[in-house]
Amino acid sequence: MTVTSTRRVTVIMTGDIEVADQFSAADNADSPGAVEIKTLAIGANTVTVPTGGTTVTGCTIIPPAANTNDITLKGLAADTGIIVHPTDPTSIALDSTVTSFVLNAEAETIGVRLVWT
Repeated sequence: MTVTSTRRVTVIMTGDIEVADQFSAADNADSPGAVEIKTLAIGANTVTVPTGGTTVTGCTIIPPAANTNDITLKGLAADTGIIVHPTDPTSIALDSTVTSFVLNAEAETIGVRLVWT
């Protein structure tokens, strides 16, 4: 089955300034349309980009709503990486050459959702 995905980031500001902007990635007509729920072990967790006849252009990482553990996004386990927000979604665009990335968890984190687009 063919899945087309559209990934957008919408920023709305209210108060002293009023701004509404939407930033869209190109549609992916060959998306895996997949959602995975992962349990991250303490330390480096290698996440493999799905294959199997589809093309992945992005991943949205959604930590559990009550998460308090640091999760660090890295290209490789040895990288310094960046700590993502403990509960807000993080959407990253992936080049076609990316086959994996690392999520480093300071403690076991159950229910991290990965949305592949």
